[in-house]
Amino acid sequence: MTLKKKVIKIAAVADLHCKKTNQEFLHTMFMHIAKTADVLVMCGDLVDSGVVEEAHILASEISATIRIPAIGVLGNHDYEADKQDEIKNILCNAGVMILDGEVFETQGIGFAGVKGFGGGFGRYQLGSWGEQTIKHFVQEAMDEGMKLESALVKLSNIPRIVLMHYSPIKETVVGESLEIYPFLGSSRLEEPVNWFDVSLVIHGHAHYGTPEGFTAKNIPVYNVAIPLLNKLFPHHPPFRLLEFPRNGG
Repeated sequence: MTLKKKVIKIAAVADLHCKKTNQEFLHTMFMHIAKTADVLVMCGDLVDSGVVEEAHILASEISATIRIPAIGVLGNHDYEADKQDEIKNILCNAGVMILDGEVFETQGIGFAGVKGFGGGFGRYQLGSWGEQTIKHFVQEAMDEGMKLESALVKLSNIPRIVLMHYSPIKETVVGESLEIYPFLGSSRLEEPVNWFDVSLVIHGHAHYGTPEGFTAKNIPVYNVAIPLLNKLFPHHPPFRLLEFPRNGG
């Protein structure tokens, strides 16, 4: 009799920046993931220039290698050419659940995902005051936070994992230049994470940041940007394998 697994292995990666020149690299990474993980999560910047040709390359590689549930969110690079809807559809047709305020349940875990946005952290986060341009910038972060809140409401009585591209805390962007902190994430994304006491958060975007941190409620946050993982684990395929208890906790 086959014993039920005690843990779920989640392969987490971000900032794939898929393009023709790194297709072989991504193929190799996906092959390793397919052999070791129960779920794949991808936290934004899935393509490099935001064009549909890159999305087709990524979709082809995923279709050829991945037979486990695959979940993702988009990042700022995915919006660059204003083709984000087409990119989402291409990846969804390849079996990837792209979340933008939606939820997805698998393996007894509820996943909620948003892109997120910038604005800074703590007492230094940008306030909604002054020019309309500043107010629009702040509103985008607030909207993403409210979108995440609305998603988490839909998940009850199961462990919750949050996916986003931008960081909800300062700790996982440490290592980047101080001047760009406000463009790497926002504390407004941390608020719903703490309110709903999620199990963990996974993000990317901060290529030179820090791999782990915690919210104010001690919820673990993982930065899984490929450039960061390449630097930390040069002899290992650049994804983070997170073991999650099957019964939550």
